[in-house]
Amino acid sequence: MHTALAAALLASMLVVAAGEAIAQRPDVATIKPYTGTLQRIHETGIVRLGHRTASPPFAFLGADGRPIGYSLDLCAVVVEAIGRELRQELRTELRPVTPENRFEMITAGQIDLECGSTTANDARRSTVAFSPTSFVTGARMMTRRADRIGRFADLRGRTVVLTRGTVHAEVIPRLAQRRNLDIRFVDAADHDTSFGMVRDGRADAFVNDDIQLHGMLAERAGAADLEVVGEFLTYADYALMLRKDDPEFAAVVERAFAGLASSSEIRAIYRRWFQRPLPSGATLGIPMSPHLEHVFRLQGLAAD
Repeated sequence: MHTALAAALLASMLVVAAGEAIAQRPDVATIKPYTGTLQRIHETGIVRLGHRTASPPFAFLGADGRPIGYSLDLCAVVVEAIGRELRQELRTELRPVTPENRFEMITAGQIDLECGSTTANDARRSTVAFSPTSFVTGARMMTRRADRIGRFADLRGRTVVLTRGTVHAEVIPRLAQRRNLDIRFVDAADHDTSFGMVRDGRADAFVNDDIQLHGMLAERAGAADLEVVGEFLTYADYALMLRKDDPEFAAVVERAFAGLASSSEIRAIYRRWFQRPLPSGATLGIPMSPHLEHVFRLQGLAAD
């Protein structure tokens, strides 16, 4: 009798103890496993953002040396979305990138997002991935007013500078060849150098995306004698760059853009950088194009 009672009491105690252990143990089903970039951010609490330093109004350095711009504002929204996904407070590390090294820094895992003015095209998608479209633009020419250059054909026999690592460094020489234009092409390491070569008379034109050229005219000294001219030579969609084959991270980025586009926030961010005075005091005065309006409208549908 005593033996049977003791056994019953012991069994009861084991059941109670097991119940308490289960109650104290985290619900395994609520602990979401992460992979790739999200897992690294979850472990470190840090999102590493690559930024351009001379690509206004997308990413450039303010008077205090701090990186600012349209793309950095978009990246800040993405970081907030990552924090909500991981349910933790995150810090950001800002790392400068150049047109030449930005792809390597993404593929080598040195940055998680590139916040700049990068064209998203099929060739680049073979090695990296992109967010939804953040801007739509195309290439034109920056020239000196006194030279009276108005068309691409006017560059025959002249010198054109292109920034290394950009789409234009590959596309524009091929375009000149197709049009049988004898143009001398030179390259520069960054947009600042390319701009300076035209300003100082070492090149007759700098071909780059229209919006970036207008941004440089607004932000740089010595721009009064320069102008943006000619027809659009190319068209391009900009996007934030991230690592390829990381669908979990890409999904968070896409949700962040869908949320932005379905609210008024994306328009507020746009107005801040394209329609209101920049830190220099200059105003680009460029309203959102119907094409970009349509792009954001489609992105916003994804949030429904």
